[in-house]
Amino acid sequence: MLKRFFISVGEYFLLLGKALKRPQKSSVFVKLFFREISDLGVNSFGLVLFTSIFVGAVVAIQMFNNFAASSFPIPSSFVGYATKAVLILEFAPTIISVILAGKVGSYIASSIGTMRVTEQIDALDIMGVNSPNFLILPKILASVIFNPLLIAISIVFGIYGGYLAGIATGSWSKADYITGVQMYMPSHFIWYAFFKTAVFAFIIATVPSYFGYNVKGGSLEVGRASTQAVVWTIVSIIIMNLLLTQMFLSK
Repeated sequence: MLKRFFISVGEYFLLLGKALKRPQKSSVFVKLFFREISDLGVNSFGLVLFTSIFVGAVVAIQMFNNFAASSFPIPSSFVGYATKAVLILEFAPTIISVILAGKVGSYIASSIGTMRVTEQIDALDIMGVNSPNFLILPKILASVIFNPLLIAISIVFGIYGGYLAGIATGSWSKADYITGVQMYMPSHFIWYAFFKTAVFAFIIATVPSYFGYNVKGGSLEVGRASTQAVVWTIVSIIIMNLLLTQMFLSK
């Protein structure tokens, strides 16, 4: 089991070495890149907006309830600040990336896996095309470039969800919430969130690609590879989240 794990890690990095090379034809690469922007990024807008609004509302309500139960009086404006902090530091970059790992990761693994079992990848190799570079590099760049935009949108709409929760419940005023959102937050928190997002985006693009590229068998194996890809992508994101938090936020 452990031996197989280290073999898989080695194969993963060897595949990355082939994928991270200069494209053979830039015109073809640009077309593939924009197609991946649409498939991996634009098509995830609705899911990100829906999730962010409702979770932002839940976070704001939980913050208010915790502050109200405190033995020390805490101004209602801190609901806005706490909601913003939670969304920037953890929810938007980590939870949304985990959600995208399920949606995007399964798509990547199944699409590349289908090409493998139908021998389309073998045909590319026979024609002299660097198939890892052709199939995986556009996905990596599309994810690393577009996912931070999705996270920025998630933060904005999550904060707006908290604002709507205040209107719906009447627990805190609009002015107090906006005041809390405008409170100072160290700029490195924001840079940390977007750096973490880029790392997660790289994982989301490459781990499922590895599982899809190395599928052996038929359609049943493609389904199994998609499941494994999602599981290992989420595990990798959680582990990397711990490491990055320890590196950048610990004193």
